[in-house]
Amino acid sequence: MSFNIGLSGLYAANKQLDVTGNNIANVATTGFKSSRAEFEDVYSATRLGTGSKTVGNGVRLANVSQQFGQGDVSNTGNVLDMAIQGNGFFVMSDNGSLSYTRAGAFKVDPENFIVDNNGNRLQGYGVDGNGKIINGILTDLKIDTSSLSPKPTANINQTLNLNSSDPLPAITPFAVNTPGSYNSLITTQVFDTQGNSHSMDQYYVKGAAPNTWTVYTYMDGDRTPSNPLTPPPGTPLTAEIVFKPDGSIDTMTSTGWTQVGNKLTMTGWVPGVVIDKATNPPTWAANGSAAAAGGVTLNMASTTSYNLATARTFQSQDGYATGQISSLTISSSGVLTATFSNKQTKAIGQVAVASFANEQGLQPIGGTAWKETFDSGLAGIDAPKTGTLGSIVANSLEESNVNLTNELVDLIKGQSNYQANAKTISTQSTIMQTIIQMT
Repeated sequence: MSFNIGLSGLYAANKQLDVTGNNIANVATTGFKSSRAEFEDVYSATRLGTGSKTVGNGVRLANVSQQFGQGDVSNTGNVLDMAIQGNGFFVMSDNGSLSYTRAGAFKVDPENFIVDNNGNRLQGYGVDGNGKIINGILTDLKIDTSSLSPKPTANINQTLNLNSSDPLPAITPFAVNTPGSYNSLITTQVFDTQGNSHSMDQYYVKGAAPNTWTVYTYMDGDRTPSNPLTPPPGTPLTAEIVFKPDGSIDTMTSTGWTQVGNKLTMTGWVPGVVIDKATNPPTWAANGSAAAAGGVTLNMASTTSYNLATARTFQSQDGYATGQISSLTISSSGVLTATFSNKQTKAIGQVAVASFANEQGLQPIGGTAWKETFDSGLAGIDAPKTGTLGSIVANSLEESNVNLTNELVDLIKGQSNYQANAKTISTQSTIMQTIIQMT
C-alpha cells in the first residue's frame, strides 16, 4: 500500500512541476494565462461507503485550471496591437472555425485582412456605405485601402460680422479686380462631384442706405487685372442685406439665387467650369468637364452687422475631395477609424469581443487560444464595453499574468514534495528489507 501511495505522490509532484515549468516557460508569452495544478485525495470505498478507520490510497490530479486574471497592459506603439482591459476574448476565424484569444498582436495579410501570427482572421462588425456599424453580423475585419469617394459641396454655414462703422467704398461702381470698390472679400473652398476644388468668392460692399450691404458672389471668377469686370455685363449673383438697428438681419433680397428665408441656393452650377460673364445674371459655361451639375446652399442666417471688425468666425461646408487612407485609430469601444489625406475620417469596422459563463470550461488548443466547449457554455459576442465586456486598449498588448516569484516558490515546493514522496518509498523499501532479513 505504501508503495502505491508514494508513487501517487511522485506522480502528483511531477505534474505540479510540469505545470509550474509551463508557467515559467510562458512568462513572456502575450496573452498567456497561468495554470494551477489541483489535487484530491484517494480513498478505497465499497457500495456501503468507507470505514471509520480507512487509510487513504494517495493523491491524484483533479484538474489543471487556468487563471484568467488580468495581465499587465504594455504600450507597443504598433497600430494594430490591441489588448482587452477587463473581461472578454478576441474572436478569431480559421475558415469559419472560431477560436478565442487574449493575444492581440495583429497584422494585415496580403488581402488586407487583420490576422494573427497563425493567419486566423480577427472577427468584428462591418460598416455600411455611410460608415455606420452593422451590429450583430460577424465578419472578417479588413483594412479598406480604397480611396474615399469625393463629396460635392451642398451646404455652407458661416458666422460672419460686417463692421457697421466701415466707410463706403472709395471707388464706385463695384469691380471685382478693384480692391477699393468693395469692403471685404470672403473666400470659401467648395468641391464638385469629382473632388475638384473651387473658389467661391464673396465681395461685401457697404451701401449708401443705412445698415445696407450687398454681397457679390463669383465661382471660379476671372480676377486678372487685365480683364476688369464692371456691371453690366458680368453681374454676379447678388444679395442685398438690410440689417436692423440691433445688428441682426431684417430683410434680404437676391438676384440669381433661389432664396428661402436667409438661405441662398446657387442652382445650375456646372462644377469644374468658370462663370460666363457675358450673361446677366451669369450662367456657367461648360468647358468639357464631366463633373455633374450641382447646387450649393449658403446659410446667411448668422450674419450680423456690429461695430466690430469684419470677420468670419465660423465656416463649414460639407464637401471634400477624394482621399487616400493615411492613418488608423482604434477606440476603446473597438471602432476602427480611418483618417484620409483629405482630413476626413470614416469608421471601417468594429472589433467584437466574446465572453463565457464558465471560462474554466474552455479548451486550450495552443497558440494562446481556446475553443468553446459544453462546459464553457456558448460564447456571448458583442461590442467592447457592452455589459460586463472589457474595453480595447489600442497600441498595446496584454502581458502574461504569470507571477514569476510565486512560480519559483512553487518550484521549490514541488521539488520538496517530490523528495518527500521518494523518501516514503525509500522508507517502505527499508522496512521490507528488514522483514525479509528476519525470515
